[in-house]
Amino acid sequence: MQIPDIDSFLDYYQSVRARTRRLLPLVPPAQLEWTYRPGKFTLGDQLRHIAAIERQLYVEAVFDRPSQYAGCGPGLAAGYEATVAFFDRCHAETLAALRTLPPERLQEKCYPLGGPGITVWKWLRLLPEHEIHHRGQLYMYLGMLGIETPPIFGLSSEELTRRSV
Repeated sequence: MQIPDIDSFLDYYQSVRARTRRLLPLVPPAQLEWTYRPGKFTLGDQLRHIAAIERQLYVEAVFDRPSQYAGCGPGLAAGYEATVAFFDRCHAETLAALRTLPPERLQEKCYPLGGPGITVWKWLRLLPEHEIHHRGQLYMYLGMLGIETPPIFGLSSEELTRRSV
């Protein structure tokens, strides 16, 4: 997928975010810092990580600024309401910043974390991939807690099978 202009990318990315955002009300506030094993991300860490990486790494790299990412623990946002607010605020800041991106910048290089250059549109293409990866983890975590989650595209696997036979 090539990104021809920032508006088409943002439309796509907002649809990815909407599918992730549907999971937030399913996270039990009392289990926000639950994890399946010590040393692994908690549910809250997953949400704060998606938000912080988006705003503090991806956007900064697009504008040739150093990463501001310093982790995803509760120090960023403690508690359910603060975590959801952080998640939404980082996304709003990301959208606002990317809307200012000059069209020619998509074809230029950025140098995330001082690494080799990558074309900006290719770097931005990685942003939804990163979120989708962590959304899958959120689905697993919620499933491990016995919480029913919505199908991503409208039908569950069982419904798809029934309709296909």
